[in-house]
Amino acid sequence: MIPKLPLDHPRWRGLDGVKVEEVRVLLEQLAAAATGGGDAWRRTWADLSAGLMNDGAVADGAYAALPHLVEAAAALPPGQTVDFWVDLGFMVTADYRPPVPADLEAGFRAAMLLAEWTAIRSFLAACTPERVSAQLALACVALAGHHIGGALWQLPDRRESGLLLSCPACESDTEITDFSVDPARPPLETPLLPAPTRVRQEGHPWGEVVAALREDAMGEGWEPFLRVARDVASRGVPAETPGQAVLCLVAGMAAVRGIPQGTAGEPVRRLMSLTGHFRCWDCERTWTIADGLAEPPDGALSQPRPDLARTDSDLVAAGAESAAAGGTSRAATRFRQEGNQVVAVDGTPWGRITVFTDSAHGSSGGVDALAVVSRPGRPTLVAGGGDKGVVCLWDVTDGRLVHDPLPGHRDAVRSMTSLPLPDGRVLLASGDDSGTIAVWNPLIGQLVREPAGDWPGGVTAMCAAVVPSGRTLLVTATPRGAVRMWDPDSGECVGRLNPYGSSIRSVTAVPISADHALIAASDTAGRVHVWDPAVEDPWGSVAAVQLSAHALAAADHRVAVVGAVTTPGRSLLATADDLGVVMLWDPATGAPVGDGLPSSTGTAGPPLIAADRPHGGRTVLVAGTRHGQRLRVWDPESGAVQHIALDVSLTCLATAGTHLIVGHDHGVLSLPLTRPDGAGEGKP
Repeated sequence: MIPKLPLDHPRWRGLDGVKVEEVRVLLEQLAAAATGGGDAWRRTWADLSAGLMNDGAVADGAYAALPHLVEAAAALPPGQTVDFWVDLGFMVTADYRPPVPADLEAGFRAAMLLAEWTAIRSFLAACTPERVSAQLALACVALAGHHIGGALWQLPDRRESGLLLSCPACESDTEITDFSVDPARPPLETPLLPAPTRVRQEGHPWGEVVAALREDAMGEGWEPFLRVARDVASRGVPAETPGQAVLCLVAGMAAVRGIPQGTAGEPVRRLMSLTGHFRCWDCERTWTIADGLAEPPDGALSQPRPDLARTDSDLVAAGAESAAAGGTSRAATRFRQEGNQVVAVDGTPWGRITVFTDSAHGSSGGVDALAVVSRPGRPTLVAGGGDKGVVCLWDVTDGRLVHDPLPGHRDAVRSMTSLPLPDGRVLLASGDDSGTIAVWNPLIGQLVREPAGDWPGGVTAMCAAVVPSGRTLLVTATPRGAVRMWDPDSGECVGRLNPYGSSIRSVTAVPISADHALIAASDTAGRVHVWDPAVEDPWGSVAAVQLSAHALAAADHRVAVVGAVTTPGRSLLATADDLGVVMLWDPATGAPVGDGLPSSTGTAGPPLIAADRPHGGRTVLVAGTRHGQRLRVWDPESGAVQHIALDVSLTCLATAGTHLIVGHDHGVLSLPLTRPDGAGEGKP
């Protein structure tokens, strides 16, 4: 018997808004259900549980009521009380729980032990629905007293792609916007148990779970995770067991009860991915995802993960090495948007944000493509286009719209580029979803000629390339693999690239001399193609040096976006993947240059990159994620990284001298490309 306070005890009067009569009714209904008297108790329990826990806060009187309710629910046949034990798991892991009063502690502890036994028995006996299999497994863990049961409140919903984690060090929230796993194989290293981890001396009910976790429970490739799960269960889930190892147990239980036998379905793979690691966006420390889901009672230890992004100390060391070679050193710093300013946590300013204006409210809308028009002796212009199908031109210095929005497209504008011509003119090209290409005179805001094209699949990427003949060519690409070269004045197609028809995501021109550029493109398979438009057969295998296949494979770098980076003495090719990694390459050799910018939690997704040399100094590369809100400003020479968090959803990036241009879902803004320095010159 569980020691319980009688229902007429004075402490029952402390139940906030929960009437003792409701408890009496529920106990009677549970007793009737134990002898086949129906399930009327479920409705009563739903109403009562809402009073025992309201908005994540447990009522003071819950500790008096639960021993009675647990003992009555435990008498029901296994499998009938699944939802009851899940609800109880939420209660014992709620954020706001008053301490258990001393005179209730013995009864409450005995009730939790009985609840643990009964919940596990229900799990093993019931055909647990997939929708609650993970919740019931976590509830069993919570009733055993392990902190990872708190993951009940953060368990990823299959309908949502994101996962929000809290850093144990700085309590900053880090969101993994696209939380998914490889469906073919376990994507993470198998968690290890520390040795020795004690076995619960008072006995435990997890032996039957060990037997249920068969080798074939989750399919081929998951056996190492199952071994960890069995080890955790056989020890009785001691409180000091690492959370990521306990999550293996939860996933294993979900696999044997919640999905068809012998397969590791999506819910289990998502649970397994919770055994991985994340890197805090703010403090740059690495933790297990388990520690970000549920705070350990005794704190957490940051994890050494050399395969992930470097820490601040690594960046300082890299900067020190650069300083020894004549460079400068600066550790990583985080900035955030506050109104129309970007400031550091300590209040140090990065610079002022300029919001680009709109002559007619909403005429430009979200911007999906940007281009910078630089003209000798004239103000630099920024061109942008998006879903509205219009092209806007702004003055980069003040964000003023210099022309009325220019209508020239039937569909959304997805790509833009400026075209500096040999005679000193600078034109602007834009492409839309219907495949229409428009060429503009940005000085007067007029079309050079009527839009042409109408290519299947739209024009999703374009760039300008200089060839030794003295011409500047417009290069366009489509998702269907058509890569064409055009004379911008005549509109004549003068050449084709991409002989294999790979679907293209991104294209750029990499200058290798003053009058010669190579064309690099990334396709949807993550491959990079390099072509020389100046040779007679640009499709030939030796027409241009390709990127090192060995280096790409070694880095597991599946390229999504390409860009050109100008450094002192040469131009490099930048590549970015959907994990947030950015690498630099020498187009002359196809070899990688330097260590690259590693991924960091919160940077995964369709990448955006832009680069420039503000003040004619060191190269700065900016990396972001489409629909994300974070930017990394990277100095490849020193390895230093600045982090900027904005209040807009990013869609595209560009640079113009000292200005970083940000296209977002509601328009365009600019901010300084580098942090102001005491001497007045920005340095990252």
